[in-house]
Amino acid sequence: MAKILLVEDEVNIASFIKRGLMELGHEVSVAYDGEEGWNIARSDSFDFLILDIIMPKMNGLDMCAKYRSSYGYKTPVIMLTALGTTDDIVKGLKAGADDYLVKPFSFTELEARIEALLRRASDNGVNSELRCCDLVLNSRNHKATRNNVDIDLTMKEYRLLEYFMSHQNVAISRMTLLKEVWDKNFDTNTNVVDVYVNYLRGKIDKEHDKKLIHTVVGSRYIMYA
Repeated sequence: MAKILLVEDEVNIASFIKRGLMELGHEVSVAYDGEEGWNIARSDSFDFLILDIIMPKMNGLDMCAKYRSSYGYKTPVIMLTALGTTDDIVKGLKAGADDYLVKPFSFTELEARIEALLRRASDNGVNSELRCCDLVLNSRNHKATRNNVDIDLTMKEYRLLEYFMSHQNVAISRMTLLKEVWDKNFDTNTNVVDVYVNYLRGKIDKEHDKKLIHTVVGSRYIMYA
């Protein structure tokens, strides 16, 4: 079972989540504002973080970005939010979150997402290196390089790139990416995939003549050298 830090300013919601997680056998520490949460995160190590976005003293976006800057992307983070627009989702993911849940949500869904992210975090994989042309992705340390130059990726950018590199020469639909990378059935009008593909292109293709991510007619993307 996992050691989890929950940062949530609404006492009733925090109590509900903590009770459910402890019944599953997890060890749970709770903070009720971002500043307290950051201090606890600095003083101990955790397997998983659950952060509300709107909190006093330090919001969840700032805490997540600060945590990622200090400790990297090994520990999964889920954001809890009452804000469900594409812009809000992208802000959370860009801050370093691996996933998000819009309030109100069922505990069963939270449980499933925690299990999926913990499983991912513990899976080092047999083949630790993926290649496409001069782009290399190492699944053990979550590092990416192109032409031997390091590429700084958020966790969600890493997951998206990993999926592309594991499915080279295959045209992949936006809906497939939403399901496989975000584990979500989004509103089909969302542009979160396009936003993140553009982020990736800016990091792996912009400075190179040979482009690796290509758009295919029919709302699909394909990676090939």
